[in-house]
Amino acid sequence: MKSARENKPTHIVKGNIFDALGFSASEASALKIKAELLSAILEHVKAKGYTQAQLASILDEYQPSVSNLLRGRIAQVSIEKLLRYADRLHLHASIAVCPMERQGRHSQARKTAARTRHQVPNLAAAI
Repeated sequence: MKSARENKPTHIVKGNIFDALGFSASEASALKIKAELLSAILEHVKAKGYTQAQLASILDEYQPSVSNLLRGRIAQVSIEKLLRYADRLHLHASIAVCPMERQGRHSQARKTAARTRHQVPNLAAAI
């Protein structure tokens, strides 16, 4: 059994984990959507207590495909098929599209530092 020290994360990622793993922006977006769809489907299935046989009937899929879905093996499953599964499970799915932020971490850090410099005199005056 691993000790607590061995289980401690060595790297914390903020934002899209798939970006950090080196996927292109489009691949990372698609994988994130697939992961979110799968997560919602699995939560619903768990809450309803469906068996694999019931799920195979509801999703109109073969049992091995349902087994792969429940185990999170969705590499060969399209976003479209996951959306179909969500629909058959009476789940509402939506995708939001918005402009990407063009600022990198360095420009954000500079803005934060500039804001902090300007706030320090105000704090001193308030004390």
